[in-house]
Amino acid sequence: MSLLRLVLLWALALFSVLLTSNQALASQVTHHRFHSEALGRDYPYTLYLPDGYYNSGLDYPVVYLLHGSFGTGRDWTSKGALKRVADRLIRRGDIPPSIFVMPESRSWWVDGYNEPASSAFLQDLMPHVEELWRIAPGREWRGIGGLSAGGYGSVNLMLEHPQLFGAAAALSPASYHPLPPVNSTAREHPAFLDEDNRFDEERWTSLNYTAYLDSYLQQERVVPLYLSAGSSDVFDAVGHSRRLQAALLPHQPGQVPMEVFSGGHTWRVWRASLAPALKFMFQHLKAPVPTDASRLE
Repeated sequence: MSLLRLVLLWALALFSVLLTSNQALASQVTHHRFHSEALGRDYPYTLYLPDGYYNSGLDYPVVYLLHGSFGTGRDWTSKGALKRVADRLIRRGDIPPSIFVMPESRSWWVDGYNEPASSAFLQDLMPHVEELWRIAPGREWRGIGGLSAGGYGSVNLMLEHPQLFGAAAALSPASYHPLPPVNSTAREHPAFLDEDNRFDEERWTSLNYTAYLDSYLQQERVVPLYLSAGSSDVFDAVGHSRRLQAALLPHQPGQVPMEVFSGGHTWRVWRASLAPALKFMFQHLKAPVPTDASRLE
């Protein structure tokens, strides 16, 4: 056999391997919207479906990922490499095949001055996606995570509604106590600006995680929470996260890990945090289960 033929056969075999590996995880990222009664407008969200979703006969765990201040529901895929990270973790068996929902908010995920984002998330988004897509029912299959303002929203939601979430993650959470730093966009966000366009300190305090903390600590049910922040974060996310961690650790020992990454309040830190955050959450969330035939009727 000639050398040229050997080279061609080798190249063909390599191409087949690469093609097969690329098709091995044919996950999908798509963009959707539906009408939200709470918002009085369309509610957009980005969706990740794992490979084999349409013919697997399974109901999947879901993780809701919340974006940061003035961000969009597409940030996790366009800037955070969610598809690549999820594909890799699933391929390695670090997390099970799962659905990721990345919604969009104009109000820091709270019922702020400009829109009822928390109510819309709970009353409209979650019921809509969990009825439309094959998502396993129950908190054991449902996680929530977010970055910056999305981390703030995730912490608030898990503390106020621990019956809904089996695990959570907050990356550089903007859970500032008692008030946001002077350089935080919270102070200029319409969610917290009163009718005189001034930052409302009382509104911030009433919506921040400390408003839900005492009630959460009185319950037996806990939500394991992963925390991370950048070592040079300009909003001192490390310090604020450690305060949150200290408040929760006596209630749930060993279930509030925190990692500090080199970097600031940037996507470099959030991309680095994403894989360990997901792996932590799936230590506590359940794997896919066979679809209940009644759900298909």
